[in-house]
Amino acid sequence: MATVGQRFKTGNVCETSGSYVFDGYENGSTAPSPTAEERVIPLSKGETFPPIRSAKKSAWWKLQRIT
Repeated sequence: MATVGQRFKTGNVCETSGSYVFDGYENGSTAPSPTAEERVIPLSKGETFPPIRSAKKSAWWKLQRIT
């Protein structure tokens, strides 16, 4: 089970259902910014962490809240 604050990258399988917040691009770049809808996402156990589609980039996601 994941803990609050733990990070995951695009392509990982979600192990804990919860709310995840964008925590940077995987390649370290800072632009462009994700859309408001892409900054915080709900994910259920078994789903795959998505890329930031508007930027077509892989991202880091941080568990914000377990649901």
